[in-house]
Amino acid sequence: MIKTGNTNEFEAKKQLDIINELKARYDSELNKSGVQKTYHIETFGCQMNSRDSEKISGILKQIGYIETDTEDADFVLYNTCTVRENANNRVYGRLGYVGRLKKSRPGMLVAICGCMMQETTAVEKIKNSYPFVDIIFGTHNIFKLAELIKTRLDNEEVGRKQSDRMVIDLWKDTDMIVENLPNDRKYPFKAGVNIIFGCNNYCSYCIVPYVRGRERSRNIKDIIDEIKSLVDDGVKEVMLLGQNVNSYGKNLNPKASFAELLKEIEKIDGIKRIRFMTSHPKDLSQELIDVMGASKKICKHLHLPMQSGSTRLLKIMNRKYTKESYLDLVRRIKNAVPDISLTTDIIVGFPGETEEDFLETLDVVRKVGFDSAFTFLYSKRTGTPAANMDNQIEDDVAKDRFDRLLSEIQDSSARAAGRDEHKVLEVLVEEVNSQNEALLTGRLSNNMLVHFEGDKSLIGEIIPVYLQESKGFYYIGRQL
Repeated sequence: MIKTGNTNEFEAKKQLDIINELKARYDSELNKSGVQKTYHIETFGCQMNSRDSEKISGILKQIGYIETDTEDADFVLYNTCTVRENANNRVYGRLGYVGRLKKSRPGMLVAICGCMMQETTAVEKIKNSYPFVDIIFGTHNIFKLAELIKTRLDNEEVGRKQSDRMVIDLWKDTDMIVENLPNDRKYPFKAGVNIIFGCNNYCSYCIVPYVRGRERSRNIKDIIDEIKSLVDDGVKEVMLLGQNVNSYGKNLNPKASFAELLKEIEKIDGIKRIRFMTSHPKDLSQELIDVMGASKKICKHLHLPMQSGSTRLLKIMNRKYTKESYLDLVRRIKNAVPDISLTTDIIVGFPGETEEDFLETLDVVRKVGFDSAFTFLYSKRTGTPAANMDNQIEDDVAKDRFDRLLSEIQDSSARAAGRDEHKVLEVLVEEVNSQNEALLTGRLSNNMLVHFEGDKSLIGEIIPVYLQESKGFYYIGRQL
């Protein structure tokens, strides 16, 4: 079904009432048993999914659950990705494990949500092969989690048999954006902020528009209010999130632009750093480039997915730019922000890719000098136009090209890695180093990691650090 109408205030109140109802029920159970319920979330996929999991975690904590780091919990949820079919197989593997675990845990609930659940075939397989799953929902109605839990518990209380207790609530699409529900941030000093949901691009290899729906931008006021609230709670850095942040505002009335939004966020006292992803090259305007160049807060890092350097293949991919326009875009970005760090995504072995097409990709890599790149061997994604294209590339040919591309990227990364060696730059201190507790780990504005000696009381602070030595993918630094 399709849900329409931005009734977010009414819906938010309804869900908060249900959260409070469940909390009262769980508090009563806790008083009787003395045992607090636990939850565990497994997140697959992109930063949008990670942000969704923070919202899910916030709802569960508000109800009264406490988080645990294993699936041996009272509530287990898988937040799925479906960009590649092997991601689905990983989820089926986890379901097999948790199904065996559930047999020894009376009352355990298992839920599954995310992009994979927007695919009818995946949902049917779960219904038939994993009937112990209690709740299935998708990408459009995460805000309804408490209501779905209540429905599942009510089904059990009225005596429905196990096969009839499963709750499935899937929406094909929606324009509803529900604000002001609980969320549980991973870091107290930085946060992700959704600014746009969905995607209108329909790249021929990509399933995302089919599972995330059409683009829906949040109102500028709601975004600004959220960020101000985050600042009041100690946040110094925000990551603005969307499948294509550059499309922000096109569906608003009146229309707005991503550049305009950034200028408003820049005015907020207390925000020190602004990041965003992901940017689509076809929508990256000169207005945005100018704002980035003038900004004191926008970080010096831009992820700009190229996918291929061949204009011929880019047209078949439905990317709506050319090799030449991409290179011109990079030139203008570097002119405005000379110390920018550029990263990208590249697909190797797309259907019909010739050696000449691949050499065009290598040429762009050499000319741009990317700091790093996510490189992928093309794999068929059922439900996309590319999966039915002729001239699928043989595995050995694609693997050879992938290895050559990887070597070129490694050379490019090595050239870029040491450019800030012996400089003093500001670092946002994020955590104690996982490999050496005597070190702290933080990030430069350009997203590069820095490890240095320091007291953990510095976590969450932005401090100057002398970059003593480049190690390729990170720096060893010294606190000043």
